[in-house]
Amino acid sequence: MESVIYLYRHPVDMRKSINGLVSIVEGQMNLDPFSSKLFIFCNAARTIIKMVSWEGNGFILWMKRIEKARFRWPVNLPVDQVELNAKQINRLLDGYDLTLLQGHATLPHHTVL
Repeated sequence: MESVIYLYRHPVDMRKSINGLVSIVEGQMNLDPFSSKLFIFCNAARTIIKMVSWEGNGFILWMKRIEKARFRWPVNLPVDQVELNAKQINRLLDGYDLTLLQGHATLPHHTVL
């Protein structure tokens, strides 16, 4: 079972730490910050990503700052938050544009005989 990762599309002030980010999760995303899901945020310049998650007895905060590029943040979508899987977030962190990547469709299981 793959875990769901929530990406908040709007730019966030990266001076926010755990309390500020989880208040966005609860107040603006209308999601439960204690759900053990991963929530991802980006600054307006798209050079910093912060990720926050609840791990049973406390929050974890990760941050990635890139020096000579920008994250290809999905800005032209009609929704405020996007659900991602682990492959997609790894691609985002590696610099790929998620709106352009589309894998092969999953096929239902069939017998070979």
